[in-house]
Amino acid sequence: MSAGGYKITDQGATYFVSFAVVGWVDVFSRKEYRDIVIDSLKYCQAEKGLVIYAWCIMSNHVHLIISAKQNNVSDVLGDLKKYTSKQIIKAIQTHPAESRKECLPDRSFRRG
Repeated sequence: MSAGGYKITDQGATYFVSFAVVGWVDVFSRKEYRDIVIDSLKYCQAEKGLVIYAWCIMSNHVHLIISAKQNNVSDVLGDLKKYTSKQIIKAIQTHPAESRKECLPDRSFRRG
């Protein structure tokens, strides 16, 4: 998922954020990969204090309206993106029906 160009300056505010798959590859066209995003969002809500007001997963990007209970939006968002991208790469590499597995991880995600 690509790195954003904007900085979160008020950690206690509510933000509209978007993040996209590098190269705008349609990774989220498979339900399994969308489910990884949803599970990550649920985990961050339960364990990290993420507050989600609205969300939308498109075929190659995600939109969120969020804040954080502990006023640490940057930390929660960073953890969410890092964990989710690693899980999606792992799923792509092990998915038995993924015909694109040889090219997707290198084209779609920056490794961090």
